[in-house]
Amino acid sequence: MSQVEIRLPKMGESVTEATITNWLKGVGDTIEMDEPLVEVATDKVDNELPSEVGGTVSKILFDVDEVAQVGDVIAIISTDGDAPAEETSTEAATPQVEAVQETVNEAVETTSNGGIDLDKNGPSGKFYSPLVRSIAEKENISMDELESIDGSGQNGRVTKKDVLSYLDGRTNGKPAAQPAAQPQNGQQKVQESSAAQPAKEAAPKAANVPSMPGDEIVEMDRMRKMISEHMVMSKRTSPHVTSFVEADVTNIWNWRNKIKGDFKKKEGENFTFTPVFVQAVAKAIKDFPRINVSVDGDKIIQRKDINIGMAAALPSGNLIVPVIKQADRLNLFGLAKKVNELANNARENKLTSDDIQGGTYTLTNVGTFGNVMGTPIINQPQVAIMATGAIRKVPAVIETAEGDFIGIRYKMFLSHSYDHRVVDGALGGMFVKRVAEYLEAFDPETEL
Repeated sequence: MSQVEIRLPKMGESVTEATITNWLKGVGDTIEMDEPLVEVATDKVDNELPSEVGGTVSKILFDVDEVAQVGDVIAIISTDGDAPAEETSTEAATPQVEAVQETVNEAVETTSNGGIDLDKNGPSGKFYSPLVRSIAEKENISMDELESIDGSGQNGRVTKKDVLSYLDGRTNGKPAAQPAAQPQNGQQKVQESSAAQPAKEAAPKAANVPSMPGDEIVEMDRMRKMISEHMVMSKRTSPHVTSFVEADVTNIWNWRNKIKGDFKKKEGENFTFTPVFVQAVAKAIKDFPRINVSVDGDKIIQRKDINIGMAAALPSGNLIVPVIKQADRLNLFGLAKKVNELANNARENKLTSDDIQGGTYTLTNVGTFGNVMGTPIINQPQVAIMATGAIRKVPAVIETAEGDFIGIRYKMFLSHSYDHRVVDGALGGMFVKRVAEYLEAFDPETEL
């Protein structure tokens, strides 16, 4: 009987894992080639994975809400008729492996009763998936033990395989990883570095908020939970500093009014201010490449490409950040088409995993909501983000060769938040000033 393993494919740049959200077929169901088999979630985008072959679903190896790594076998499909009956044992299985597998099966099927209760984030801030916590609770693995396990997942995350290896070592009588020994006789261990100290501080827990009469309790959806965790992680990771600059965008305002009608007639789309802002940011990044970096421990990664993310609204009201790849290589017309394409796909829930991966800098337009400025939170692992405020018609002093006078100008504020670990105030301030200079120097005779 032919058995085909269905593996979790790579679904975008830097995507290493996905959460199983819904099985569209069950064990024993028939399935055609390219027919949807399972729904998975990666970061912020949901995907349907089609079957690579036609046949009968023989095994499902991951339950709903479990996290699978790219390359993991998530299901097995029999291409020769009915699915085989589940085997209770194999000759190759050892007692140790059977014991570990039994532990996993029990952990997946039930939650711990009477065992320890583990938080999803450890004292170091490391995230533990529901499956990992379930296994740990069932086997009475303490949080200190979990923290001592070297994770093989993204950003050192402890995976199911890591816990299985830990349990297998315990079953085979190998010495288990132990929490770091406490200093004795008042002496600190010499090899303990000061850099490791922050990881030992327990992450603050949210206060228990009591409900009051008439309150309505609304459960966060999956994306809101992910956004919440990502924002808290960003503030915990990066010391945020924000600089503000006001820019005169009268030339841009008048130019857009002049060309937007023809653009709409020819392309069937609106021409927004976003392409102009993206172009100015891309130019400034080329002038100040140290803004286009990420931090990996004590190393700085200098990005080659300039990939600018733009915050866009979803139908649910949540925000997502699709990415304009190599934005510095596109002219205004190309940027306008790409901006509209990504914004439309976001509104229609058609973004792919690759659309939201690989950003090196982010732009968010708080002016859409009538706000004049903001203090945006950095989209990790980037080190800076800019918010563009509402464009306002204001009185301003205009300098001419004949003297100064008061006139009406269109102005806006630019808010630049940056990671003070690697971006000093001088660099952060000069960068946002340079963006403003590019906007103010915009040529009103520009042609698309």
